Amino acid sequence: MILSIEYNDFFKLISAQVSNNFILTSKEEEMLALLVPKALLRTANCLKENINKYYWNETEELIFNPYHSGQYAIFLYFLSRSAIQNSESILADKIYYLNKMLNSCDLYHGVKLPDVFFFDHPLGSVLGRAEYSNYFIFQQNCTVGNNHSKYPKFGEFVWLFANTTVIGESVIGNNVFISAGTYIKDEIIPDNTIVFGRSPNLILKSKPIEYFHNASPFKIHQKKEC
Repeated sequence: MILSIEYNDFFKLISAQVSNNFILTSKEEEMLALLVPKALLRTANCLKENINKYYWNETEELIFNPYHSGQYAIFLYFLSRSAIQNSESILADKIYYLNKMLNSCDLYHGVKLPDVFFFDHPLGSVLGRAEYSNYFIFQQNCTVGNNHSKYPKFGEFVWLFANTTVIGESVIGNNVFISAGTYIKDEIIPDNTIVFGRSPNLILKSKPIEYFHNASPFKIHQKKEC
């Protein structure tokens, strides 16, 4: 993965953003220097699975641009996860808060998102402590949360379109599109389904697996269609 700016400038950018909004101790800055390369690697592994044209240059090299808010939000999430996994809880909180301030989505470091996920204009979205699988997508104003301390489980390639809510003991299958404005609570959604409406009166439409893969922004699904 190629950085669109020099690495030293990139590190200065992150340090300044944290320092200008919070207190960044010298110890935390040293830890940040160790964590940034790890977070960049995890970001590269996530982004390289995507065919989004803004992620690649003319020679098909993956480009990471910290001024692309979607890419930077993914990086900051992985950076906060790296911090909490190294027992740097205060630093993790600061990075999480920075991400929330800059990108207006709530990606808490205690929430384990999959290795490969994608979002499109995620303003106002809040992702709770669900069980997520790879190729997860969400858009603006989406909510994932609990109902009586029960959280959802998502299969592979679930797409939350704008203004959707999934809460409680919901089990969402593989290849599921949850259409805009849908509300799901304590439901089981089978594989290869488009979901409309509000619980308990959902409308489920089955589609062939090719329908979902043809719409996918991920390389793995496009390859299956070749």
